[in-house]
Amino acid sequence: MDLTQGGHWDIQRARLSRLSLQFLAAFIETKYKPHRSVQRGLELIAGAHRLISNNSDHIFLVRGKHDLERIPDPTRLGILLSVEGGEILGEDLYMLDIIFELGVRALGLTWNQRNAIAAGVGEADTQLKLSDFGQEVVRHMNKLGMLVDVSHLNEEGFWHVLEVSKDPIAATHSCAKALCGHPRNLTDQQLQALGRHKGVVGVNFYPQFLKETGGANRDDVVRHIYHIAEVAGVETVGLGSDFDGIEETPEGLEHVGHYHYLQEDLIKVGFSTQEVEQIMGRNFLRLLSDVLK
Repeated sequence: MDLTQGGHWDIQRARLSRLSLQFLAAFIETKYKPHRSVQRGLELIAGAHRLISNNSDHIFLVRGKHDLERIPDPTRLGILLSVEGGEILGEDLYMLDIIFELGVRALGLTWNQRNAIAAGVGEADTQLKLSDFGQEVVRHMNKLGMLVDVSHLNEEGFWHVLEVSKDPIAATHSCAKALCGHPRNLTDQQLQALGRHKGVVGVNFYPQFLKETGGANRDDVVRHIYHIAEVAGVETVGLGSDFDGIEETPEGLEHVGHYHYLQEDLIKVGFSTQEVEQIMGRNFLRLLSDVLK
């Protein structure tokens, strides 16, 4: 895999947009679940390491606080390795140590389905909290210095994570349910709770999460950012584009090279330069500095 050219995101356009940190998520596809989840997850992590090695002049792996101190690096983009789907652990806590040693620093506890940790939004009717194993996972992630990601987690699981985790958490790619009632989005109460716990929500660019009627544009992204800032505080909102993980994008934000338009839009609706810097990345950097060891 080569990150020098691609769909919504590539190194060249990311650097031109002055990005300094990118979450790189290993997504375990449904067809591998449940029996081949561990194997597929490890395969994706190995692929991420090859990618970073092959592009080492342009990107580097973020493993801890000391790496955050290098950001922004004028020559290289920081990559934070994540796994989207706790099924990579199977039902074994030692797998968390293994993926940590492999450089993973964020874990989405579920995708839309249920696993040994918790239930995803696709099984919201079950109203399940974290399992005993799931609680062990969250506590061990705190101990290791890994970011708990609650995007895709059902609401009962979300509230349970906040009870269990001593560290702030993130919803890395979600939006505001008050503006679009999609099950993947967060209520104002959830957004406020993230703010109280010094967490961050990264606004997702998927049109179906932005606008119930579809056909979203850049203004709809700004609307969600503005709403979250109003409800939970500007320090609680960031960007979680889900580029190359979504089938369509908002008009005016077709790829990472358009980020500068979003910055201009945020200034136009009243955010200060400092607040725009927070939204565009400093909030996530602050969160990671609170979590990583």
